[in-house]
Amino acid sequence: MPEQIMDSSYLLILFMLLGLLASTVPVFMALFFTGTVGLVFLLGIDAQIVIEVLYRSMDKFALVVVLFFILCGNIMTTGSIVQKLIKTANALVGFLPGGLAMAGVLACGFFGAISGSTVATVVAIGGFMIPALIDNGYDEEFAVGIMTTAPNLGIIIPPSIAMILYAMVSNDPIEALFLTGFIPGLMIMAAMSLYAYFYCKRKNYKTMERPNLKEVFAVVQESLWALCLPVLIFGGIYSGLFTANEAAVVACFYAFIVEVFIHKDMKFRDIQKVIVASSVTSATLLVIVAGASVFGEYLTFEQIPDKIATAVISQISSPWVFLLAVNLMLLVVGMFMDIISATLILTPIFLPLLASFGIDTMHFGLLMTINLGIGYCTPPLGVSLYISGAAVDRNLLYVSKAVMPFLLIQIGILLILTYWADLVLFLPRLVYGG
Repeated sequence: MPEQIMDSSYLLILFMLLGLLASTVPVFMALFFTGTVGLVFLLGIDAQIVIEVLYRSMDKFALVVVLFFILCGNIMTTGSIVQKLIKTANALVGFLPGGLAMAGVLACGFFGAISGSTVATVVAIGGFMIPALIDNGYDEEFAVGIMTTAPNLGIIIPPSIAMILYAMVSNDPIEALFLTGFIPGLMIMAAMSLYAYFYCKRKNYKTMERPNLKEVFAVVQESLWALCLPVLIFGGIYSGLFTANEAAVVACFYAFIVEVFIHKDMKFRDIQKVIVASSVTSATLLVIVAGASVFGEYLTFEQIPDKIATAVISQISSPWVFLLAVNLMLLVVGMFMDIISATLILTPIFLPLLASFGIDTMHFGLLMTINLGIGYCTPPLGVSLYISGAAVDRNLLYVSKAVMPFLLIQIGILLILTYWADLVLFLPRLVYGG
């Protein structure tokens, strides 16, 4: 009888959460109310615990990194750093077949190495590059597809907001976890660029005139301050000059000084708008973290992660099968839940399982990031689909069809990384040993 009561309470919580999400209640409220009902009404715990959980969830220094990288991204999109990054990428590869598309992919990599956000990347780079590709004779569906999916590099190439949140739960060192994203990010950039090369060569799209070395040097020189930003971030972190937390603050001040005093493309009157926009984005993220923490506290009290771990281990004995099952699950979850909520909710559930199958937590963190990142481009809730659709006034079905070849490329690379852990962990081991 007690087991039946427990099972019915689990079902009640599950249906309540799914019902709230299906009824378009904001994610943070759905998580908060479901967690509160579970803790206070089903488990009979003093409501004071909810207040304590909310406070603890905000009292984490790792969140400072996220907030400052959000501010840094908004400073760059307000000024001209984004345009200079695109111009540099175009000078480097624009003369090749599909060169303008490759430049867009390369620019997403550059911007991702500064902003740490897919949404910021698709707004900043995709919003500029999709019209540019169409104006230069590229097929609209191809332009929409490549510039909707390439911004996923924003959370794969460090610094990554999703990785910061994962490290906050798993207690992995952020600096080491960041290193897992470089090789996968370069692989995705290379694969998507190759696809663009052969697709555009077959379609015989026009190419730009090849610039001479003097012209390339002039473009790079013009963009030098922008290009130095990722060098400053990663050079400072891995030289030991400052920590990842401090790097976010340094990046903000650097971007502010460059845009206001050197490029002079950001005016003092823009500062208030940038701060307000960053505050709204940060507040949205923080309330999701708070809501997910209350729900996570309920899961912890019920020992649900441990029960799931026991059930999975009894059914699956092979790490290969486990990773395949997790990949499929995360791809489905990414279709319906944003990456922040999914990372905060699912990481505590999966962590107890990893040791049983001999899976490194940093390897798994990278796989989770890519899986959930793909969710940005999958219906029905893929944010990137709606942003790109608005840029060309197309519906969800059209954009979903356009992204399919590029999602298949990213899923293929995901499978390679899933079963080649040494490739993912090569840089962390090289830098930190182990």
